[in-house]
Amino acid sequence: MRVDTAFEPLVTERLHLRRSRPEDAEAISAYRRDPEVHRYQGWERTDPEGIRAEIEEMVGRAPGEPGGWVQLSVLERASERLVGDVGFSRVDGEPGVIKVGYTMAPTFQGRGYGTEAMRALVTYLFDVLGVDVVRAYASVENVPSTRVAEKVGMRLVERFERRYGGEVWHGVRYERRRNDPDHA
Repeated sequence: MRVDTAFEPLVTERLHLRRSRPEDAEAISAYRRDPEVHRYQGWERTDPEGIRAEIEEMVGRAPGEPGGWVQLSVLERASERLVGDVGFSRVDGEPGVIKVGYTMAPTFQGRGYGTEAMRALVTYLFDVLGVDVVRAYASVENVPSTRVAEKVGMRLVERFERRYGGEVWHGVRYERRRNDPDHA
């Protein structure tokens, strides 16, 4: 797996994916605090200050470097409005494996933006970073998230249960390998 020290924003037909900036924190916080969004995510903090601190921590990390997540803000090209975010991180102890996450603001869901952003990200991860496997986790209840994974060519490889604070979380793991066809 390579490290990309000269990251260039990813551009699709309708979207622009660039490194998240501290000034994105307010917009990201607005949708991450939404109860319907937050219920499927594992963020400890959803307040603007917490998100700003996370973004500032990530700024110095080049895509592909070990040590944590790299966050990209997803903007609508026509308006430059922030519509969501995607992120990725190396999986400790599994060389060549990257885990991804994606969230679209509720007002922009249902437009195919999640799929379009993830298709661009998966292509980048394979072509630029040279990863072998892209992995995503989701709640079994989060059908839109599992559909995005499937639309970008990921396959369901595991169903599991985990306990968090006395509650059982039913999850799924999706993966796409470098040589898998894109089933989109």
